[in-house]
Amino acid sequence: MDIIIGTAGHIDHGKTTLVQALTGVDADRLPEEKRRGITIDLGFADRTIDGQHFGFVDVPGHERFVKNMLAGAQGIDVVALVVAADEGVMPQTREHFDICRLLGVQAGIVILTKSDTVDGEMLELVRDEARELVADSFLADAPMLAVSAKTGAGLPELKAALVAIARALPPRTNDTVPHLPIDRAFTMKGFGTVVTGTLVSGELSNGDELELMPAGERVRVRGIQVHGKAVEKAWAGQRTAINLGGIEITKTERGMVLAQPNRLRPTQIIDAHVTVLASAPRPLRSRARIRLHLGAGEIFGRARVLDPSNEVAPGSSGLLQLSLESPIVTVTGERFILRSYSPSHTIAGGLVLDPLAVKHRGRDRGAARDFLSNLLTASPEQRLRIFVERAGSGGLTRADLAARTGWTGALLDRATKAVLETGLVVLANGSYLGAAAFDELAQAAVNAVTDHHQREPLSRGLSRETLREKLFSHVPPEIFRAILARLTAEGSLAFDQQLVRSATHSVTLSESDVAQRDQIAAVYRDAGLEPPTFDEALSRLAKPVNREHARKLLQMLLDADEIKPVFGDTFCDRKALDHLLVKLAAYGSEHEPDRLIDVTAFKELTGVSRKYAIPLLEYLDRTRVTRRAGDKRIILRAMSPTS
Repeated sequence: MDIIIGTAGHIDHGKTTLVQALTGVDADRLPEEKRRGITIDLGFADRTIDGQHFGFVDVPGHERFVKNMLAGAQGIDVVALVVAADEGVMPQTREHFDICRLLGVQAGIVILTKSDTVDGEMLELVRDEARELVADSFLADAPMLAVSAKTGAGLPELKAALVAIARALPPRTNDTVPHLPIDRAFTMKGFGTVVTGTLVSGELSNGDELELMPAGERVRVRGIQVHGKAVEKAWAGQRTAINLGGIEITKTERGMVLAQPNRLRPTQIIDAHVTVLASAPRPLRSRARIRLHLGAGEIFGRARVLDPSNEVAPGSSGLLQLSLESPIVTVTGERFILRSYSPSHTIAGGLVLDPLAVKHRGRDRGAARDFLSNLLTASPEQRLRIFVERAGSGGLTRADLAARTGWTGALLDRATKAVLETGLVVLANGSYLGAAAFDELAQAAVNAVTDHHQREPLSRGLSRETLREKLFSHVPPEIFRAILARLTAEGSLAFDQQLVRSATHSVTLSESDVAQRDQIAAVYRDAGLEPPTFDEALSRLAKPVNREHARKLLQMLLDADEIKPVFGDTFCDRKALDHLLVKLAAYGSEHEPDRLIDVTAFKELTGVSRKYAIPLLEYLDRTRVTRRAGDKRIILRAMSPTS
């Protein structure tokens, strides 16, 4: 396993010289760094020691370049906290150490450089000062070695200590999809665009198609180098340089992320848990403008503290939402640093809880706190369930969950399988939905149909589309379909064409309703092929019927297929239409092979006037009994039945 060691410490405390003594590489690469004798930007070197390969990230120590330091600190496994023996602990020593703690670095070593420039008493004073600095931290029991890059004193012991630390590190997890935060972007003659960074998880291979985020540009890997050597594949934890095809250097910059296509999504709102440094000059308050350092990027934004006090006091922790001025790409569990806007100094560090958060309204803050508090200690299965339940009736697709968590397909499969087995989450046609939300929607559908039957006892059911618009307009269509399928399978609801009804519902007519229905049917039966409009039919009734009630009885006749809609609000007796089809079939057989009929012949065949002949012919065209040919019609051999 490759181990990334990051230096940390004050300016001119010998970090770069130490890296050179360990690796033989001068990490200061910029002309200005050579001229001024200080590290301005990130430097890189590597060395294999006793079979263990190390990558060294040399960070600048000057306070003006802390943001560059942060770009390199985000991918380290081990911190080498450097304290010069001739100066002791200085302001940037403390800030760099705070940054490493806030980023969750768990292993390191304290190195007292320039030991040849002081006597033993001074060295002990600096050692005590360093011990005080790291007390009660992850470096409390770390090795503390005095070295001299000039004389070589202590370097063998330092190398042995680094190897021991590396071998004691737990295996690196690869739970997130391969992604690489870009900390450098440049061009090389003959190669084009090259980006570098520490591969966070997984592996990248030559020829892979990747997505440059948050821009969304597709790129292809044309070449990979690890510590200056060309390789076919890079692994998690390796310092990696990638030659990209399909992108100009002007479209790449520090802070961008290379990732598998269609897995991660840009965001400008994240929910997080933060810890404010005890040394912070003031509490972190809502509406405070901040600098977010995440991955290798620096982004401006504002904090919104979700705790009732609207602030997180120095030395304490809290939940907050960050609204950013430009999009970023992050995943659940990624660590970050917050610095004050002006003057710029480190104030807090935190953990991303929800990378695709939505703005919390005032009345929602309590629920948001509960949601985020549960996420803070959740297992992968619990985290997935919490995200799904938080989404409510809208549910989340697999792609939504992948983008929110950043998990690999294997981990996502395990988590979804486990949470589905609990019964607390259901899979609804590709969308994951909390079981409680699913049941609530299903009950609402049953209630809506039941209410419809009570209001409209003569109706066979509620229109499927009406039900969707009334209750499920905010719900993905696949969830609506899944709910209807579940209710149908359970026997709660039934389908009848495009109508949804209770499985036990049947229309029962009173004697009065039967008489009125038969009266309406008789009007259409007597009209034959000269169908009246609905209002004309009402005017022909022997006994008046309420128009609204008559419309319901008419619908029953339509549902029973006793009458057929012909055109507009005009209906025709079914038997009259069937008799017409028989006549047309006979006429067509008598006029083979053309099977043509014109309006005049149709009027003679049916005995109706042009007023009815034209609408009837157009109806026959629509139902594919006839097909227009100029001013005539072809009687089709395979005539559609009126049903």
